[in-house]
Amino acid sequence: MAKSLYQTLNINENASADEIKKAYRKLARQYHPDINKSSEAEAKFKEINAAYEILSDPQKKVEYDRYGDSMFNGQNFSDFTRSHQGADFNDILNSIFGGRGRGFNSGNFGGFSSNSGGFGGFGFGAEDGIDLDIEANITISLKSALLGDKIKISLNNSSFELKIPEGISNGSKLRAKGKGKKLGNMVGDAIITINIASQEGYKIDEYNIIQEISVPLKAMLFGDKVEVKTLQKDITIKIPPNMQNGQKMRIENMGFKNRKTGEYGDLLLQVNAKIPNSDNFSKELKELLQKEL
Repeated sequence: MAKSLYQTLNINENASADEIKKAYRKLARQYHPDINKSSEAEAKFKEINAAYEILSDPQKKVEYDRYGDSMFNGQNFSDFTRSHQGADFNDILNSIFGGRGRGFNSGNFGGFSSNSGGFGGFGFGAEDGIDLDIEANITISLKSALLGDKIKISLNNSSFELKIPEGISNGSKLRAKGKGKKLGNMVGDAIITINIASQEGYKIDEYNIIQEISVPLKAMLFGDKVEVKTLQKDITIKIPPNMQNGQKMRIENMGFKNRKTGEYGDLLLQVNAKIPNSDNFSKELKELLQKEL
């Protein structure tokens, strides 16, 4: 008794359910019209899916194993599917199998739809060698990286908000679910590499931030309290007398968050003297400074 359905999937009649599924995946990947642009791909893909619908359904498989190709008027299944081009093949198969089992998917067996990434809820994706993920790069501000943010981006013909976690480091990758390429009912993700824009007056040292600040020369010489605007908030620092130009002051826990440990780095304020214009000095002060310095 001829049983050409097994030939369609290139398997023997004793194939297990896993072997049937594996054979289907391989052929569906090979003949999917979104991938295979040959003229016969659409018809072959329809035939493969129909064969899988029958052989993966226990009730339909038992019925087919009993009657074989006689269910298709004695025709080879490949010839049978091609002889019904343009017809509602879904209705034809349902009538042959009497609507038993889980039923045939309404995914247009007779007229292929590019939205069908697999029938009966069965699809294929990256594990089958089809990578639907896309990669992209975005540049964010130092403040967004330090404190976290929501960035609206446009990618792959769609716009969406990307959540930037607090303390993200330069070169980190974020995954945006469902924002990749589409193949039938399968969709990949967007893998987004984060670049932190350089900002004048700031440097990143692992989890620490180095910020340059300028303070009046008077404060450097005699000490004073100075207001400083940081990326996080405005703070007041106390400058000790006789502070050297370029010396650093450490403000604890105002650096980057270590996303593994939850601990924070520090803010290092590099203090530089703001030199006044000596043209505005009195003659007496100029003479005194020249004598003392």
